[in-house]
Amino acid sequence: MNDDTQLIAAFASERSEPAFAELVARHIDLVYATALRAVNGDAHLAQDVTQAVFVALARKAAGLPPGVVLAGWLHRHTCYVAATAVRTERRRKAREQIALEMRELNDSTEPPWQRIAPHLDEGLSRLHPGDRDALVLRFLKQQDFQSVGTALGISDDAAQKRVSRALEKLRRVLSGRGVALPAAALATALAAGPVIAAPAGMTSGIVAASLSAAGQTNITFTLLKLMASTKVQITIACAVIVASVAVPLAVLQNAHAKALQDNAISQQQADALKQLQAEHSRLEHLLAGTPPPAPAVGGPPREVLRLRGEISRLNSELRELAAAKTNQVLSRTEVLDSMRQMYADRVERLKQQFTANPALAVPEIKYLSPDRWLELVSYDHHVIDPDGRNGLSSVRGRAQLEFGMQVLDPALREYLNSNAGQFPTDVSQLIPYFKSPVDEAVLQDWTVLRANALPAQFQETGPWVITQKAPVDAENDQRFVFGTKGIRLGQGGSGSSQWMVSP
Repeated sequence: MNDDTQLIAAFASERSEPAFAELVARHIDLVYATALRAVNGDAHLAQDVTQAVFVALARKAAGLPPGVVLAGWLHRHTCYVAATAVRTERRRKAREQIALEMRELNDSTEPPWQRIAPHLDEGLSRLHPGDRDALVLRFLKQQDFQSVGTALGISDDAAQKRVSRALEKLRRVLSGRGVALPAAALATALAAGPVIAAPAGMTSGIVAASLSAAGQTNITFTLLKLMASTKVQITIACAVIVASVAVPLAVLQNAHAKALQDNAISQQQADALKQLQAEHSRLEHLLAGTPPPAPAVGGPPREVLRLRGEISRLNSELRELAAAKTNQVLSRTEVLDSMRQMYADRVERLKQQFTANPALAVPEIKYLSPDRWLELVSYDHHVIDPDGRNGLSSVRGRAQLEFGMQVLDPALREYLNSNAGQFPTDVSQLIPYFKSPVDEAVLQDWTVLRANALPAQFQETGPWVITQKAPVDAENDQRFVFGTKGIRLGQGGSGSSQWMVSP
């Protein structure tokens, strides 16, 4: 070690290349082996880390504390550089994946629904029956989470989580078939996919044949039940009803003996049409904000109440459908503009939530760049995160991680180097080492703790650590710990156990 000290002194004072070459030759095996372990066996990345460590040694040789154990310094610095390199590589791969999916979307002139439709049924068939049932009910039957939960025998929240997990599994299956879409785009495409009604003539024929075989002829009840369960835009539903009246009744002309039965069915369908047209008029008044007319005597009150309860949901879906222009084929330019506007709107909605509820924000949000905001909304959508808790937590976590990586951790390293490895007792001691001023409100979010006061997963970072004081949402927010031996990240959404602090 005395030889190391002499070589360091020779290089620092004289910039002696032979001295530095000797230092590299002595310690390169240690640095490379440490880097290789830290980057999980990636030889190319380990070589880059090794080079970066010795570059840092050349830059900092003059500032190393007297009597420093060079092997220990190199090992610690290698761990730090490797951890930074791994995080950078992960972010790069994540950005490349998002770019690939966006490029797949941009390179296609087909709307998302037309891209997934040829593969949808096969993809659903490869899912677990429970996942398949959840997606069929939610998107193909267009039911809300309460209805899905009732059908599956689970709660609303459990239904929402099952749909979210199943949606991600379907996305992976479709990606394997060359249809790469973000989960949010897939959910939007499924929710906006056209619902194709069977020809009314076919319905009448099947109903008549089936009920005739069973000795039943209650056509009106069956038709009304079918129409009431079809959750499509009101205008489309009415168009289908009108078309059903205009379709010839040739399918019922099996014999002259059925003529009277055909006439009765036609009259019943006409009655059903009048009733549904009345309901359509009532809904139009509600959508326009004008008082609806009084319900017709003898009308179906249960169906009216159900339809009224869905007015707010239909309003939202109709606005999304109009904005996305899903009822017409879009050009490539329109698709790109629509995607850009969609993501810009999501970012704006997220920011407005923090503006409207300052208690849900953290001061580190200002460290988020426009690109980071776009990344945060790439896989976020109200379909899979209806209450917005996960989205808000992701923003807080990314903002705090950006502050920690860009500002806090570099200042901590400089402080340790300047104070012979002594850990600060308060975050405010790092102020002289920040490259630019940091708001007091940001520093108040962080504290110095003993590592053994935290859960075991964070105790490998050294005897002392810097971490957030408290979460905004303990069930979803993520904990970040910065210590002398590196950085540890908690699991977002893992609950409050990661936030426990022992006395």
